[in-house]
Amino acid sequence: MVKVSDLRLREVINIADGRRLGLIKDIDIDLSDGRIGAIILPGMGAGRFLGFLGKEDEIVVPWDRIRKIGMDVILVDINPAPDLRHEPKGR
Repeated sequence: MVKVSDLRLREVINIADGRRLGLIKDIDIDLSDGRIGAIILPGMGAGRFLGFLGKEDEIVVPWDRIRKIGMDVILVDINPAPDLRHEPKGR
């Protein structure tokens, strides 16, 4: 059994591109089922200002995209967003 507080200390890695996505910021829980629906990570976009983020700057990883929860990391498989790949906009 894993505590939510323990999950928040594990680095999240995207296996699709090998990028570190950071630590879990929040967890979305479906109260009717009592299950975790998604993990929420801080975004990596330009919307960061002194640590404050808007909802549009969050990365939401559905629970079914989590591939492995290890002792130190959580492996997820999500399509990399354009801003995660640092590609110029407009391409």
